[in-house]
Amino acid sequence: MANESSVNLHINEDSESSDWSSSDEKQQTQSDTQKTTNQPLPAIKEKKEIGTKKKGKKKRTVTVCLTHCRYDVIRRVAQKFGYREVSEGENWNMYWTDLSITVDRCKEMKRFQKINHFPGMLEICRKDLLARNLNRMLRLFPRDYNFFPKTWCFPADLGEAITYSRVRKNKTFILKPDAGSQGRGIVITKSLKDIRPCDRGICQVYLSKPFLIDGYKFDLRVYTLITACDPLRVYIYNEGLVRFATSRYKEPNGINITNVFMHLTNYAVNKHSRTYNQDQEAGSKRKLSWLNNYLNGLHHDVEAIWYRIDDVIIKTIISAYPVLKHSYAACFPNHDVLPACCELLGIDILLDKRLNPQILEVNHSPSFHTDTELDVEVKDALLTDMFAMMNLEHCDKRKVIREDRKRIRERLLSGVTTKDSHLSGDLKCFTEYFKAEMVNRGGFRLVYPCTNTEHNYAKYFDQGQHSLYCDTACSRAREAAQNALRDEMQLRAKLEAAKRVSSKPKPPGMELASTKSISRASSIPLSVRSDYNNSFDPQVIVEIEEKERLQKLAQRDYLVRSQGILELVYFSMKKNNILRPQDERKYALFDKIRQASEIVNKPTTNKGGPEISDMLEGITEKGAGEALAVQKELYPWRSNKDKYKKHIGRV
Repeated sequence: MANESSVNLHINEDSESSDWSSSDEKQQTQSDTQKTTNQPLPAIKEKKEIGTKKKGKKKRTVTVCLTHCRYDVIRRVAQKFGYREVSEGENWNMYWTDLSITVDRCKEMKRFQKINHFPGMLEICRKDLLARNLNRMLRLFPRDYNFFPKTWCFPADLGEAITYSRVRKNKTFILKPDAGSQGRGIVITKSLKDIRPCDRGICQVYLSKPFLIDGYKFDLRVYTLITACDPLRVYIYNEGLVRFATSRYKEPNGINITNVFMHLTNYAVNKHSRTYNQDQEAGSKRKLSWLNNYLNGLHHDVEAIWYRIDDVIIKTIISAYPVLKHSYAACFPNHDVLPACCELLGIDILLDKRLNPQILEVNHSPSFHTDTELDVEVKDALLTDMFAMMNLEHCDKRKVIREDRKRIRERLLSGVTTKDSHLSGDLKCFTEYFKAEMVNRGGFRLVYPCTNTEHNYAKYFDQGQHSLYCDTACSRAREAAQNALRDEMQLRAKLEAAKRVSSKPKPPGMELASTKSISRASSIPLSVRSDYNNSFDPQVIVEIEEKERLQKLAQRDYLVRSQGILELVYFSMKKNNILRPQDERKYALFDKIRQASEIVNKPTTNKGGPEISDMLEGITEKGAGEALAVQKELYPWRSNKDKYKKHIGRV
């Protein structure tokens, strides 16, 4: 009886008003009997008045924070339930936001407060994370998780995707941003050659043979409500949207591959088409009930189709369940009686030519814009049934405070309580809350847990929990990188400690040993790593290193010119008619250098190349003057340093 009174709140208010009228009639009859019987009844009347005053005490209004909500339909539904909108700083009962929630926001919540998102739900709402979770489950259960297109995450899987495209040259691919929405950034292509290694996103094999209605491609927007995470409870709304493309479908080819009105079914894309139709029966957006009637008319098994759709949705949510459960337990340690979150997801489903559902994406904040009458009809009823299921009156602040005081009193007076008794009390509260959900579910149907199919999903929960902690190639690589970084930091700390110790005065015999240890430590390539990290800082130029560098440059120029590489490049470019005027000028200068170098006597060398001093001795005054003049024109940067003229003369 207590549960029924907590569920049917509006009915109780009507019963209270009826009790008011009945109490007035009883008082009138009692006053008549008082006159006849001469009994002292003023005290009884006074008690009755006191009881009626206590019974007529108003309930506290439920408050809702809609600061970060941009949809008017949610405000209308909240006003329909009599909820009062408050700011973010007040003690609200329900917080509705269109954005994903942070851990700080969750930890600040109190036991009587509720929010419309689960922490960790981005595991299936981001396209890249959804692909990774489904691919992980596909490797574990190849036959059960084959309900989504073959997907790669860029840039990690770029090489694998390119290899697949070379083998399957007839396949078409669709590229999507990893966190986009409303059809923005989607590209359909036949080749993956133009993808850069730094591009982020996902790549899917395009489903080229969907189920068509009157020649048009369509997808389903299925609204899914998660009311609890531990234990998991999933509801699916019976009504939804069927979104059509606005151009008749043809398999992608070189001509129509860029026609987004043919290949994409997003409302945000097709509403800009000139052929967009707003009719409810034959328009570009229709109800799921219309689709069911249409499939029944074609003698398809609608119940079997929706059974497969429910199965796909449940498996998708289970793929992220370990993260959901862990995040919820970490963010809401005090919400041990009532669920602190609820989540209304918009899941996009595509039916292939055999009416098998293929999941496209999961939206954690589906659009609640009401541009058409159909949107108002579907979304208003959806949100009304959702607010009724949340039963926000059950999460009253004073009631929760009384429960906390009762728990403290019982814990102090009853001594040591076992864990089983505490869990049984929580389970009783959950049972009452879930019964209230079932009574007020409206157009929602419970798909999990279900007595007929609950045991079929147990293996997915177990594998998901184990895979959260198992080693993978990526986890092992991250661990190796962390170990290397830790060793480097320890080595650097030892080096700094050695420097600090060396600054202290030491006995004469210990100075030589300490300098040797420091020199050995400095030979470790830590300084190179630090220089690499600070490559934009100016460094001191060492004269010996600069001299060696210029000497190597001179040797390289000598080898290139002595082997005739410049002539070969020049005549090859001239033969293919790609010689530019600046190339002609450069070759003319080179010819002058070659003619000047003919009068130079070649010196003998002992090591792989002539020394610069030996070459300068064999050059005549006239030849050296010409060579230096040409070199200044070709390499002006070298002529600024007089001390390196010997290196220039060698070329």
